[in-house]
Amino acid sequence: MFDMLASMQQSAELAQPATGQILRLALAVCGAFYLAGCVGCAAWQRRLIYYPPVFTTPQVDESARAANLERWLNAAGQGVGMKRLSPTQPAAGRVLLAYGNGSCATACARFADVIQKAAPLDVFILEYPGYADRPGRPSQESLFQAADEALRLLPTNGPLYLAGESLGTGVAAYLAGTYPGQVAGVVLFAPYNRLADVAQYHVRWLPAHWLLVDRFESEDYLRHYHGPVAMLVAGQDNVIPEKFGRRLYDRYAGPKRLWEFPAANHGTVTERSADDWKEIIGFWRGQRR
Repeated sequence: MFDMLASMQQSAELAQPATGQILRLALAVCGAFYLAGCVGCAAWQRRLIYYPPVFTTPQVDESARAANLERWLNAAGQGVGMKRLSPTQPAAGRVLLAYGNGSCATACARFADVIQKAAPLDVFILEYPGYADRPGRPSQESLFQAADEALRLLPTNGPLYLAGESLGTGVAAYLAGTYPGQVAGVVLFAPYNRLADVAQYHVRWLPAHWLLVDRFESEDYLRHYHGPVAMLVAGQDNVIPEKFGRRLYDRYAGPKRLWEFPAANHGTVTERSADDWKEIIGFWRGQRR
């Protein structure tokens, strides 16, 4: 019997190193998969952030005609977006729109429709590099460069207002913070305080705050702007949950107004009527310095 107990003890002692080796191997494999996931997301993150629709130039021209939009060109004759001037001239100001991901300039004619029903404003829609038929590749740097160029090309008659939706709220916030003296008002549909916070919410198992290159830190940009900012958030937004818009709103120190739509989602929060736009424009004008 003593021999049996000794044999069992010896077997247990031999099993302990084997079990430890299995655990270490399992941890190493899990660590390798996790590291590979981090590397993959870091390398492919722009394909996860940007979804540019791509069309031929004839397709874009046809869409523009159907939407009553015209090409917006720079001095070299290169397209920077679309525009629709107000039927009532001289216009009372200009609106520059930065759209959301997966959209393009010709798909934003609905904004021009309702804005120009609300007020005699010229509407300019920025096209992002790599979207529609505009050459280039989308990134935070290329979007900001395109936005810089667009703002410089705008006519200077009347106040300038910025509108952004979803991803484009980061572009609009960047412009407001970079050119605060030129911007009379901002409206943001489904905004976020920082894109890294939204990314971390969606991929909680990855260190998104460390991995993200294109960060669109709207909260930081707006620290340099002190004009009126309107924000619209949707209670059923699964893409940019409303809490991120509320963070941006709470941390903005300038004149602000929040519109809440509990039943709206990420797409429908932008579907505002001319009366809604009259409220937004009235808010802007009421806060003029």
